[in-house]
Amino acid sequence: MSGSVEELAKRIKEEDLKYNLHSWSVQRVLDPIVVTKAEGIYFWDSDGKRYYDMSSQLVNSNIGHGNARVIEAIINQAKKLAFIGPSFAVDVRSEAAKKIIEIAPDNMGKVFFALDGAEANENAIKIARMYTGKYKIFSRYRSYHGATYGAANLSGETRRFPSEPGIPGFVKFFDPYLYRFPLKFENEREAAKFFVNQLREQILYEGPQNVAAIFLETVTGSNGVIIPPDGYLQGVREICDEFNILMVCDEVMTGWGRTGEWFAVNHWNVKPDIITFAKGVTCGYVPLSGVIVDRKISEYFDDHMLWCGLTYNGHPIGCAAAVATIEVYKQENLIENSRKMGVVLGEELEKLKQKHSCIGDVRYIGLFAAVELLKNKKTKEPIVPYGGDPEKIMPKIIRKLINNGFYTYAHENNILIAPPLIIKENEIREAIKILDGVLDDIDELIN
Repeated sequence: MSGSVEELAKRIKEEDLKYNLHSWSVQRVLDPIVVTKAEGIYFWDSDGKRYYDMSSQLVNSNIGHGNARVIEAIINQAKKLAFIGPSFAVDVRSEAAKKIIEIAPDNMGKVFFALDGAEANENAIKIARMYTGKYKIFSRYRSYHGATYGAANLSGETRRFPSEPGIPGFVKFFDPYLYRFPLKFENEREAAKFFVNQLREQILYEGPQNVAAIFLETVTGSNGVIIPPDGYLQGVREICDEFNILMVCDEVMTGWGRTGEWFAVNHWNVKPDIITFAKGVTCGYVPLSGVIVDRKISEYFDDHMLWCGLTYNGHPIGCAAAVATIEVYKQENLIENSRKMGVVLGEELEKLKQKHSCIGDVRYIGLFAAVELLKNKKTKEPIVPYGGDPEKIMPKIIRKLINNGFYTYAHENNILIAPPLIIKENEIREAIKILDGVLDDIDELIN
């Protein structure tokens, strides 16, 4: 590398740290990688080092980096009509909404567009309260729905704390986290029945007449890729029907083929009243998100005011990117590839679980997976205590992975693995070898 390139990289990093505030970080300890290009499932730093993007950045780069079809659609739309307000009818906005409704569950009627997952969930909260006339919102403790004020109150994990005391009416309940639950069940159906009954009893004590909606990440995401036992989502649907409560599925991470279906709810043949989405709809090429609502909800707003509005609602460039991205999913068979490569990823993770004493559990569905790290397999003591990591063990593990060319992130004691849906079998196996080597070091650390 020439001196001028080194100087440029140094200046980029210095100015980044001088002028930017980085999310979820103590600023003084930051040492960001200077990225120069990205293509497919890889990106490169200023030293020319290549990294496997094994988290699809923030679980959003589903089609990989540098897709020419989506880039061309963005350019063409910018030339044709870069922006027009949300009150106007625009061809690309209508086309994007139509394509989304066509692949959503068949009870869905319309889309309200926003910019990111947090905004989608904010508006879903408002829509649920407006439609039902009720105010309480149930969501789970191990959930994350965004960092804006309403979405943070909706979230259950520790990142909600800075937003508390918060908005009245948010009620938390527990995930069906079977690996850590002290009781053992004969099968998934028995487990699902137990957790659904617990939820039903809690709703009775909160007053069903007060509960507007139950929000669920269809598969719990960053908090451990917790896959619901068979019967659980169906049971939640039955509770919602019984008490006239809306079932809202947050598919910000799990949508757009991540789990091997267009939307994860399809695995369980469940039809929510509302689905929120973001991330994979444009794969980060430009921001776009949205709220998909059941026809009965969309028809309600034919005669009632929808008190939701955003300057960039249905931004034409975002909608153009969404249209092109959906076509990429279809033409490149990425939903099917997610299913097939998910089998390969699962096989590799099961091998790691058998080999490494530091792994307690591996969970995976499609190309959405987590590796849960422990100090002790018998006691299931996590490698870091819940609510904190005073020795910064997980950041050290992630830094070691990244230094070896395996880019991802962790939350609590879980390493997330969610590569782009374009990944090939040999690329999965090559990347997992890197993870395998780092886990060898962790085994030594805890033994």
